[in-house]
Amino acid sequence: MTTPRAYAYGKLGDHHVLRVGLGAMQLEHGDPAEAVKVLRRAVELGVDHLDTAQFYGTANDLIRTALYPYADDLRIVTKVGAVAHPTERLVAAQKPAELRASVEDNLRALGVERLAVVNLRRADVPPGITAGGDQVVDLDEQLAELIALRDEGKIGGIGLSHVSLAQLRQALPAGIVCVQNLYNVLIRDHEDVLTECAGQGIAWVPYCPLGSAFDQLPSVTDDPVVIAHAGRLGITPAQAGLAWLLGHSSATLLIPGTRDLARLTDNVAVTRIELDQEAMTAFDALAENALV
Repeated sequence: MTTPRAYAYGKLGDHHVLRVGLGAMQLEHGDPAEAVKVLRRAVELGVDHLDTAQFYGTANDLIRTALYPYADDLRIVTKVGAVAHPTERLVAAQKPAELRASVEDNLRALGVERLAVVNLRRADVPPGITAGGDQVVDLDEQLAELIALRDEGKIGGIGLSHVSLAQLRQALPAGIVCVQNLYNVLIRDHEDVLTECAGQGIAWVPYCPLGSAFDQLPSVTDDPVVIAHAGRLGITPAQAGLAWLLGHSSATLLIPGTRDLARLTDNVAVTRIELDQEAMTAFDALAENALV
């Protein structure tokens, strides 16, 4: 593998990581043996941070099968705030006691005593899970529980997912290390949150970086402007969309998911791709601001 350029590394809490990691959610939907190959190959390619959650199904089990005992420099980032449900797939699990139980479940499944980062997935607005009734929980109560878990040594860093600028600012005293929000070259409703993260030294980790994870999201790789510039530059549309994210803000870390070894290689190669000004200018003009 060609050595990535210096710009290819970013901060996740106190650690420097490759700016392209791997999201594990898709791995449960294919052949487990192939998923193990993808995880092992990712580490071989230099990937040193994984995004997972116990409510993703078998993702944590696959990570443990593939990579345990874990390398010292591997950061496993997990998420709490939801649980699997037999008929609705996922439901909100926002109460402090439920967050603690989810942390414990992740620890057991991964076979570790400490999780590098735990992201609190809020459920205030769509897309995805939304909370109602007694699942509408004050953010400060949730943060207090996560701080207690950090003080106990079970969490290394606290992150947030699916939050507004006001919620991020409310949470800053807790010591937030990353934020995961919906964001890509076509959907940029959370540009204000990204700006705050960059100013505060917080890693910005966009989910759905290529769109299409929810039915109403446009697909970055189907956009004609992205396709045209990718062809001109000799890269794939997916690489073009991911490269724009890295070029748009140095705070950005990526966690694209894949079950395909070739696509994994393409994704990691984005650490060596910098779009030219023509492409950056064209992509900057694409935001649809079409979703909240």
